[in-house]
Amino acid sequence: MQKVYVLHHIRDEGTADEDKKKIGTYSSYKLAEEAKNRVKDKSGFIDYPDGFYIDEYIINKNYWPDGFVE
Repeated sequence: MQKVYVLHHIRDEGTADEDKKKIGTYSSYKLAEEAKNRVKDKSGFIDYPDGFYIDEYIINKNYWPDGFVE
């Protein structure tokens, strides 16, 4: 089972508008963490240090097999 790790950042200022940025996709959690460490002190990210998330995804897996239901 192959996996990838997606690093993204969400800047949430408590309003309806969230600023979401996909930073990159990596072959290991460690590489995603290293990428986070390279950008965490950059403009925009430094002010929201808790906005980083790393999600694990399995390649060739359908995550919405039944569609989107609200």
